[in-house]
Amino acid sequence: MEKIKHKITVMSGKGGVGKSTVSVNLAVALAEEGFNVGLLDLDLHGPNVVRMLGLNDKLSVDNGEILPAYYGTNLKVISMAFLLEEGAPVIWRGPIKTTAIEQFLADVRWGELDFLVIDLPPGTGDEALTLYQSTSIDGAILVTTPQVVALDDVKRAAKFVVEMREAPLSASKDVRILGVVENMAYLRCPNGDVVYLFGKGGGERLAQELEVPLLVKIPMDPKAMEMMDKGMPPVSFYRSTEFEQAFRELVGKILEELKGES
Repeated sequence: MEKIKHKITVMSGKGGVGKSTVSVNLAVALAEEGFNVGLLDLDLHGPNVVRMLGLNDKLSVDNGEILPAYYGTNLKVISMAFLLEEGAPVIWRGPIKTTAIEQFLADVRWGELDFLVIDLPPGTGDEALTLYQSTSIDGAILVTTPQVVALDDVKRAAKFVVEMREAPLSASKDVRILGVVENMAYLRCPNGDVVYLFGKGGGERLAQELEVPLLVKIPMDPKAMEMMDKGMPPVSFYRSTEFEQAFRELVGKILEELKGES
């Protein structure tokens, strides 16, 4: 872990808001900027990162270290999906999950990375707690949709991050919230009209309440979602769109937030 400059969690507290979509496209966009990037899928019970990247690798081991899969030349990926048969459930209690997460952190040959993007599952339970206790996290990105039920859960995730600064067993004493990402912010119709399917302005209100930046608004785009299902990250395969531009903007905002940090 000491070879990784920046460790960033993508979290929400709520399922279905697009954390994996944000994690995958952010990691790919950072890699396309020339950074060495790792993507760690800690949604152990519902790993989606592998499908979204179109990977079908099997992990191998060398001298006791797990070798991550590669997407392109400078994006390394680890996910439980590499270790499971298609459709197989992960039926684990907390201690087993803790051991798996610690292995993904300590026993993977990550090498020198500029960024490790960590996709967390919904909630603030075993996975998030083990991660924050095991290694120093630099920043958290909070993903929400504009609707109130999503905002309620994201506030809980934000409080979790704040409490990790003071928690006795936390290794993340310097973690901070980098900002809010409002996903599925709007839908642009073919005629140019904009529809706010989940309400409007939720991301801004949350960012103001938490006193953190609103990093970006990501549109809902059926074509982008279809590409994710096919293992084609839209940030690479859906150029010159509002969806792609949102992630280019997100990369710029994160680099600005981390400016000056070693």
